[in-house]
Amino acid sequence: MIETVTGLIRFGFSLFFGITISILFAGIKQTRKNNITLVFICIFLLLAQYTSLWFFGLETTSKLYPFLIHVPIILLFTLYFKRTWLISVTSVVSAYLCCQAPRWIGFIAGDAFKSTTADHISYIISIILAYLLLKTYVAGSVRQLMEKSNHSILLFAAVPVFYYFFDYATILYPDILFRDSKWVVQFIPTIVSVFYFIFITLYYTEILKQADSQRERDMLNVQLQHSKTELTALRQLQECTAVYRHDMRHHITFLQGLASKGRIDEIKEYLKTVQSDIDNITPIRFCENETANLILSSFSSKAKEKRIEFTAEADMPNKIPLSDTELCSLISNGLENAITAASTCSNPYVTVKIQIHKNKLLISILNPYTVEVQLKDGCPQSFHEEHGFGTRSIISIAEKHGGQAVFSVEESVFSLKIMIPLS
Repeated sequence: MIETVTGLIRFGFSLFFGITISILFAGIKQTRKNNITLVFICIFLLLAQYTSLWFFGLETTSKLYPFLIHVPIILLFTLYFKRTWLISVTSVVSAYLCCQAPRWIGFIAGDAFKSTTADHISYIISIILAYLLLKTYVAGSVRQLMEKSNHSILLFAAVPVFYYFFDYATILYPDILFRDSKWVVQFIPTIVSVFYFIFITLYYTEILKQADSQRERDMLNVQLQHSKTELTALRQLQECTAVYRHDMRHHITFLQGLASKGRIDEIKEYLKTVQSDIDNITPIRFCENETANLILSSFSSKAKEKRIEFTAEADMPNKIPLSDTELCSLISNGLENAITAASTCSNPYVTVKIQIHKNKLLISILNPYTVEVQLKDGCPQSFHEEHGFGTRSIISIAEKHGGQAVFSVEESVFSLKIMIPLS
């Protein structure tokens, strides 16, 4: 009697464990509605399992278990909770694999005490501990892996799926492992070794991809930090202009002193020096937006130093949803690439136009080029290591705000057009 009762309790704990771990792995939210649904599902599946045991016995119920329990759970996750079929299947077979350790502990206890009841009790205790450990230390990582990509899910699911079908095969054909056949004996070691090397290869490939992605994110962060530093420097330059204007009275006093002594040549030389200093630190006024003014003024000076004709039209309010750092990165990266490319041409020019049209920020930059430009997936390719992150930074910022950046080449003219919704 005790053996029967503990066996029935074991079935209940096993079902509850499998469903709850599958839920954790699949990333189903623990809302009140979802919890109520899952309680009813647990009760329904438990009744279906006990009914099968009552009418068909343990052996037949074990063979029907996937259709009684696992298939309904997969359908529930896919159709009701709207998880992908790949996530649903993987979470269920992975939870099934997690039952193996408690099952093994139960077998050891049963053999040690020569008691099926000891097997059941040890299994129940082990599965409770397994649930706590998996929920605390494993479920979060598995859930993130599930959300990463289909490739990651397939990589993770390989071993649980193989184990699931192998274990089910041993239920259908219980004597398969005890046949005197070499292929049966060598089957498990062969499969383990194959999966091991496949896993190592795929895992290494995935690690390389993650390293490349992290490296690119780091470089984009460096780009943003560079833009922030450049913007800070431009603002300091603007403050210097204000200070210089404030000190103008001292220059006038000095000039008056020279004039009273009739030292005209010294006055001319001093005025030339003052004019040059003012020109170097005074930003040109392009529009109301302070950040755009500072950047356009800075690149106007850089273009002038390289004898590049620089034309800018800007109609932009002082306040827009983009941060100053993002705006600086967009314009600076675009203009820096344009000036670099134009500087190698015989008739160099850079044309930039910035405006707000129908609640969208529009930025257009045109420049000639001589070095061949190759576009891959719409993005210019750099032939130099550690280059090309400026264009990727532009694309990243545009996409972050629901916009796009389009690069194109036509008749030796390179074009960058950026569109970002402001609503």
